[in-house]
Amino acid sequence: MAIAYDFDGTLADGNMQEHQFLPDIGMKPAVFWAEVKRLTKEHQADEVLVYMNLMLRKAAAAGVPVRRDDFKARGKAIQLFEGVEDWFDRITGYGRAQGVRVTHYLVSSGNAEIFAGTSIASKFAQVYASKFMFDENGVAAWPALAVNYTTKTQYLFRINKGSFDLSDNSKVNQFVEKRDRPVPFENIVFIGDGSTDIPCFRLVKEQGGLSVAVFKPHTKGARGKADNYITDGRVHCAVPAIYTDGSELDRVIKANINAVAARAALSGLLSEGPQ
Repeated sequence: MAIAYDFDGTLADGNMQEHQFLPDIGMKPAVFWAEVKRLTKEHQADEVLVYMNLMLRKAAAAGVPVRRDDFKARGKAIQLFEGVEDWFDRITGYGRAQGVRVTHYLVSSGNAEIFAGTSIASKFAQVYASKFMFDENGVAAWPALAVNYTTKTQYLFRINKGSFDLSDNSKVNQFVEKRDRPVPFENIVFIGDGSTDIPCFRLVKEQGGLSVAVFKPHTKGARGKADNYITDGRVHCAVPAIYTDGSELDRVIKANINAVAARAALSGLLSEGPQ
């Protein structure tokens, strides 16, 4: 079983750049993202590429270093939602006890280099997030990979087919019978929080997996907005982004692990044939 997560607003509040990078360059989040929106519209560009380019331009203007280690150091300042720290080991352990191997994946439009500095980076089998290309001096020079709301679905197919080499598009596009795919979609969970996650929500739900919308706890109007994803048929449920043992999210994911285990047991019995 695979659980794929968005990051911004899903595992931590807000956008990851807002925790340390934007304060370092002396910009308010609202001002930075407004400029991203303006440039995106003006140039009819990809919003992820625009924000990555703007990060480098603003950092250069402010004399702020943008080496790989600089980004990673900023990731340490990110405050995760309650329970996230021990979530991965706990859920993996629960799955193991039920005979289910649970693997965690990140599918995010945020920066892979910043995420690498978080305390949970080592918990993921693969990290699919927007990345910079670095020059011979180790300085970020250009966006190398932009993960936007539609390309996110590509990485779910990579998980489904076991095609993890991003430089090789042949395997992810290769026809593979559903029964021969390493992680069937009905064993995939996607957890996200916003409109950029809608294609992933729909893909996983329509392919028989579990789609879960989370929202910032104790925030006025947050549940109502997330409930719209249920009304629109995009997710199975909407729960607070609380990852502690016994939380709504915890119970949903454990129940899904139980369902995966039960399907596997039934499949095993049926494959034995008449007795």
